[in-house]
Amino acid sequence: MHITLAPMEGVVDHLMRDMLTQVGGFDLCVTEFVRIVEQLMPKHVFYRICPELNNQGFTPNGVPVKVQLLGQHADWLAENAYRAIELGSHGVDLNFGCPAKTVNKSKGGAILLREPETIYKIVSAVRQAVPKDHTVSAKMRLGFDDTSLAIANAQAIADAGATSLVIHARTKVDGYKPPAYWDWIAKIKQHVNIPIVANGEIWNAQDAVNCQQQSACENIMLGRGALAMPNLAQVIKNTQQHMPWEQVKALLVQYSGYELFGDKGKYYPNRVKQWLGYLSRQYPQAEDLFMSIRRLKSADEILQHIQS
Repeated sequence: MHITLAPMEGVVDHLMRDMLTQVGGFDLCVTEFVRIVEQLMPKHVFYRICPELNNQGFTPNGVPVKVQLLGQHADWLAENAYRAIELGSHGVDLNFGCPAKTVNKSKGGAILLREPETIYKIVSAVRQAVPKDHTVSAKMRLGFDDTSLAIANAQAIADAGATSLVIHARTKVDGYKPPAYWDWIAKIKQHVNIPIVANGEIWNAQDAVNCQQQSACENIMLGRGALAMPNLAQVIKNTQQHMPWEQVKALLVQYSGYELFGDKGKYYPNRVKQWLGYLSRQYPQAEDLFMSIRRLKSADEILQHIQS
């Protein structure tokens, strides 16, 4: 089984990738998206989203990282894809799944699921630009408003030469509301001839088994579930026990070290509160900790509460 850490905009940055890959169980990470308009993005943009490019495209723990691109202009996406590879990305991923309104308004992400022809052109252009020994993958949802184009979109991606496809088993309209429709992935799988990775609503080991069975996919991608239980990949892959709360607290302290001394110190209070929101799904103590720090704005004060 191959487990990928999902790209989560504003959540899974290089610091979180470092931490979760240290905990282990992940085989690949995908970055937050680089938004492509009508230009070749400067190299510093790629290094900002993916500092691992300074380490030959690996996290400090040795897990390969793939840059994700989002946009609607096939030729510009192709040029930027080539640049990502040149800088050391382990393949390129294309985002046809982001549900954010601001992204969809500028014709990026899930809105393109209304246009299989555009998706085909994008994937085809990127595949032609990227050297054959590098992967070109895509991530899609089941559709924008409904599932009527789910198979057509997946076929467009496969026919255009993509190496693999991640399917988040919900439409844009479904958002993140449960359930995830894993059985739809199995339907799509019957119509395409590239490897498919299943994604959506995997919170524990049993969810992973159910997802694999219903989607007919061995390989999975974890997003919110890995934030709610930091060792979820190890629980699924290596039957580890759930990480105890004391170890989670140690991770929160480690994270504060990243944020306080790294380049994101001012964001730490919001980021740690956000992470506690995910953790509270699995740990009641996280909810209590969140309530005790929710009004605090100083990183030092928050750290004292975590360590107390």
